[in-house]
Amino acid sequence: LLNSLSQCGIQTHLLKRLNMREQLIKKAEIIPIEFIVRNIATGSLSKRLGIAEGTVLNKPLLEYYLKNDELGDPIITKEHIYSFEWAAKKEIEIIDKMTLRINDLLQGIFRAVGIKLVDFKIEYGRVWNNSKGVNEIILADEISPDTCRLWDMKTDKKLDKDRFRKDLGNVIEA
Repeated sequence: LLNSLSQCGIQTHLLKRLNMREQLIKKAEIIPIEFIVRNIATGSLSKRLGIAEGTVLNKPLLEYYLKNDELGDPIITKEHIYSFEWAAKKEIEIIDKMTLRINDLLQGIFRAVGIKLVDFKIEYGRVWNNSKGVNEIILADEISPDTCRLWDMKTDKKLDKDRFRKDLGNVIEA
């Protein structure tokens, strides 16, 4: 997926795949925020707000979570991000735009094989661009069934980590 995103103009940390289990990536300063895109209500969104699971959102919802396992990755606002200088306003503007573009691209990729992209989490980093003399924002995370919720388009069968979480069985098939 990272190669597909790169071909569509999304800067990523991937330089090249070395083999089936290893890749060469750019060293990046990770921004301490998890960026969540939700297309369909489920999981913590449904629990927090009482929204019925499976409710299709009228537009993608972007949420921000502080990357801090000790605190349970709490949800935060843009005001938190700016106040605590985890990222600059310009960086968040770039990230928001990239994230929505990634969402569009991934929805198309998954739709082509009969899968709904319910939601996903991604992270970004800063890399120094010597030719431009500036830090650039890049996607610095994997995109996999561990970071996405994926449902079968016809049956809404869960095809992701929720199969483990909710003990739904048929893990290999999914």
